Amino acid sequence: MNKETSKQEKDSRLMTRATHASVFVAVFLILIKMVGYTLTGSVTLLSSLMDSLLDSLASIINLIAVRHALEPADKEHRFGHGKAEPLAGFAQAGFIIASSGFLLFEAIRRLKYPQPLDYANIGIVIIIISLIATYALVRYQQYVVKVTGSVAIRADSIHYMSDFLLNTLVIISLVLVSQFKLWWIDPILAIGIAIYISLTAKNIAVDSLAQLMDRELPDEERNKIIEIVKSHSQVIDLHELRTRMSGRDIFIQFHLDLDKKLSLYEAHSIAESVEKKLQEAFPEADILIHEDPV
Repeated sequence: MNKETSKQEKDSRLMTRATHASVFVAVFLILIKMVGYTLTGSVTLLSSLMDSLLDSLASIINLIAVRHALEPADKEHRFGHGKAEPLAGFAQAGFIIASSGFLLFEAIRRLKYPQPLDYANIGIVIIIISLIATYALVRYQQYVVKVTGSVAIRADSIHYMSDFLLNTLVIISLVLVSQFKLWWIDPILAIGIAIYISLTAKNIAVDSLAQLMDRELPDEERNKIIEIVKSHSQVIDLHELRTRMSGRDIFIQFHLDLDKKLSLYEAHSIAESVEKKLQEAFPEADILIHEDPV
């Protein structure tokens, strides 16, 4: 087993575990927040419950998408199934926008028709438990993203980070309303959370759409590719550099300018040497090089 295959298997295991952990935490949070909202009637707690409901749906989509994205290329999908990841990320953005719209509507309604909160202390305890569970999941997801570069896991992690912030605001709301009778704090914070969640959805959608539309790698990565290629002493230049991402996979292709006096064997050897250097810098890359005589 070579190093590349071993890394792919490790990445697959990590991504699968991360999706399973996400689904488990989402279901756990739904159950305890449902109890909390039933007891307190807090609209910020309702917003947190709605977020967790959508988290669970998004996590299940992620689970299916990551499993599909990890399937190897076949005769019908020569470039693999990596785009299942940004598709999942784009779907998550839609769910997040839907949840923020519902939350905004409910918060405005509560401003018009305020109601007292009951059992606020129980709500605070439930949210503290939610914070601990969410923080543990986010830390694990961040580790998985650092190792694998998964777009779907990254989107899920951003989603849960917003959930962590949301739960912090829920605690503030419950304390202010229960201790100081500031009833308007609850819906006002909910409106702020809805706006924040919408901005989060925008970032996820932009990143996912960039991959679905085969956007080029960032200039920093492209310049790195050019630098590596030109570092070979027998390479004159390169042109028609094209790059794109598909989930964790990177596709790089370009024309390599070489001395026209070189034999086919020599030109091929130089191209192989360049490809090896690029593979070291971009382990997940699928590289295609065309040699041009100059």
